[in-house]
Amino acid sequence: MPNAPAPPVTVVDATGLVLGRAASLIAKRLLNGETIVVVNAEQSVVTGGRSQVVAHYTEARARGSVRSGPHFPRYADRIFRRTVRGMLPHLQTRGKVAFRRLQVHIGVPPEYAGHPTETIEGAKARPTLRPPVTLAEITKLLGARG
Repeated sequence: MPNAPAPPVTVVDATGLVLGRAASLIAKRLLNGETIVVVNAEQSVVTGGRSQVVAHYTEARARGSVRSGPHFPRYADRIFRRTVRGMLPHLQTRGKVAFRRLQVHIGVPPEYAGHPTETIEGAKARPTLRPPVTLAEITKLLGARG
């Protein structure tokens, strides 16, 4: 059987995108068969009051036990992946297959440095009086190294 050509990869820059909105739109595209690579995941934002957002993520991280879970990530790329996973039927085969077509990176890896990126218009954060909380700030508070 000859090697099939690799499916086209869509590179999405998450800078300034609202985490939940971007995750839901990416989940839809994954279910439609696209392969998506997300770069600059740490620059995506979470809307809401800073104390409320921080409390939500610290509670999620502290929930459960070390042995049996649930295990909530502390790094930005893994938080982004888990948010997308929550919007997929990840316990069904089609959701598992779709989730495997997602890659999320902190920053821009060298293999995608020259690749054209796109942004998701429906997920852009609107300007507000208070600056939104980025995933980089959340991961720092959760104790991520680096």
